[in-house]
Formats: sequence, structure tokens, C-alpha cells
Amino acid sequence: MTSKTQESFFTHAEGNLFVGNWPARGPWTADACHAGPVSGLLARAAENTIAAKQMVRLTASFVRPIPMDGFGIETEVIRDGRTAASVSITLRDRESRICATATSTHIITKDVGTLPTHDIPPPDKENATPGIFCLREAPHGLPFFSLGIEMEYPPGEDFGPGPTTVWMRAPALLPDELISPFQSICPLSDCGNGISRNMELNELSFVNPDITIALHRLPESEWLASSSVSHWQSNGIGLAHATLFDESGAVGVALQSLVLRPL
Repeated sequence: MTSKTQESFFTHAEGNLFVGNWPARGPWTADACHAGPVSGLLARAAENTIAAKQMVRLTASFVRPIPMDGFGIETEVIRDGRTAASVSITLRDRESRICATATSTHIITKDVGTLPTHDIPPPDKENATPGIFCLREAPHGLPFFSLGIEMEYPPGEDFGPGPTTVWMRAPALLPDELISPFQSICPLSDCGNGISRNMELNELSFVNPDITIALHRLPESEWLASSSVSHWQSNGIGLAHATLFDESGAVGVALQSLVLRPL
């Protein structure tokens, strides 16, 4: 996979820590990362741990805000069979406090010939027009994730509330390192709750404490798309569901549990 040339989400620091550059900053607080780029680093750690099998799922839980000023990631193989493997991933801040945990699933590939399947065609990319991210300004007033990505909207789509389909291109996770196909879709995957919000950010918060990304096929294009819808309930719980695409068709889904709280 390639990525557009601009500042990466993260850089390496002393002690094998990752430090966030401004594109990794989230909208909520100035010193915390957006979970999308962080999910990419969690996927990177899992893929580096189990390199012989294809990663098909990442489920992450965010325990506390991920600090921009540095964090480390450690992994443990919890299963490594002939066909499938699983990895446990832990993200800790500079004080060794757990900020996020994750698990991944990896499956060995095998040519089994042509099989019947259900292909979902991609959204219209040829006639998509450039646009802005749905969350355009942050309360902290600093440059953040939305200014570090490129967005294009298929005909009939825009950045308003409600179910939305959008194309996105994001920068690299790390400088001088090619991003893997699974890693490349992580920033987009964590945007489903914002893309498909049912109210604006100044009316209600819709933070996701977790994310699950499941891919039946690895994406092959630089531009990736999400067709997202959010289900909000009066008990303060919601779910954002996104179908994920490359320029050839659907590649998987992303699910985010949501905590809904009036402001």
C-alpha cells in the first residue's frame, strides 16, 4: 500500500515509544489521540507478531485517552494453530498505565478455487467531489485528525448528519514505512460514528469505547470508502455500523459501540 506524502500520524521516540504528530490528535482533548490511527498501530503490532497468517479481525477497547506525548505497545500470542492464530495487544502510557487493549485473529491463506460469494460494488469514486470531514472544528482549537485526511463524497452524499458514504485517504502511520492494507483502513474504520452521526457534536456526544474491524478481503487501493449508519437508543447506548470498501468493492465491516450523552 502507498499513502499520500505528508506528515505521518506518529513518530518513534526513545524507548520504542510512539509519539503523536498533529494529524493523530483527536477532537475531544488537545493531548489525546484519535482512536483511528491508534487502531492502525495496534494492527501493526499484531501483524508483526503473526506474520505468516493473514489478519482478519481487530477488536480494541479504549480504557482511557491515548496520550499524544507517547505510549508503548506490547503483544502476546494467545493462540497459534496451523490454521488460525490470536494475539493479545496492550497499549500503555509513559507511566505504564493501560490505555487500550485489543485482540486479533489471523488465518492462514489457502487457494481453494473460485467460490460463490456476494459482492457489493463500491460507491461511485469517479464522480465523487472533495469535501470536508464532518467534525470540522475541535473545542481545543488545534489542528487535528480532520485536517490530516482527504475526503471525497459520492453524488448525493455530504457531511451532514445521517447515514453517509464517503471516500477517504489518510497519511502513513510512521515516516519511511509503507502501511499495510489492514493498517490503512483503520483510520477510516473509526470514523463511522462521526460520519453517520444523527445529531451534531455540540448537541450530543457519541464516543465509542471500542471498535471491531473485520475484513474478508484485504483492501488494494489507496482511497478507501465507508458506508456508515448509526443506531441511537434512548437508553444512552448506540451502535455505528460501517461497510468498508476499496475501489473494487466491499472488503469488510467496522462496528463501534457508542456512549450517547447530551451536552
